[in-house]
Amino acid sequence: QDKEKLEIRKLSDPPSAETVRDMIKYARNVIEEFRRAKHYKYILCLTLTLLACELLEICELSLDKMGAVFEDSNVYMLHMMYQAMGVCLYVQDWEGALRYGQKIIRPYSKHYPSYSLNVASMWLKLGRLYMALENRTAGVNALKKAIAIMEVAHGKDHPYISEIKKELEDH
Repeated sequence: QDKEKLEIRKLSDPPSAETVRDMIKYARNVIEEFRRAKHYKYILCLTLTLLACELLEICELSLDKMGAVFEDSNVYMLHMMYQAMGVCLYVQDWEGALRYGQKIIRPYSKHYPSYSLNVASMWLKLGRLYMALENRTAGVNALKKAIAIMEVAHGKDHPYISEIKKELEDH
């Protein structure tokens, strides 16, 4: 799966090995910069909101730049999309978070094992976002996918599963 995780766009004029190396270096640097910036999360709420907006801008610019070379399924792209989704959730931009989550779920389902809690977690987030945005049908489908994975990973009687089933009943 490493080949898929580091997939390069199929372009009429493929990027050189040096371009790919430079983009990997760039991706690693921006991920590290993002991690450092997240350490400022204990600053005042207003400052956090401004920082979140700056972090989202970093994510979007990085995705544009990396997207010229990497496929969306590339681990560097996925990492940056996941960070962008987290920032959208923080600033309560539900539509933005949903857009990133929708782009993440297919590669996650491909890269991770069938019953991965990473995939279940993403389905759970998507389900809750759909519900919050009043798309009940998509929300129910996503939550059911999360439950199906979690029942295998945790067992059918796990409190998490009961909690999600109650969410379904309440909506």
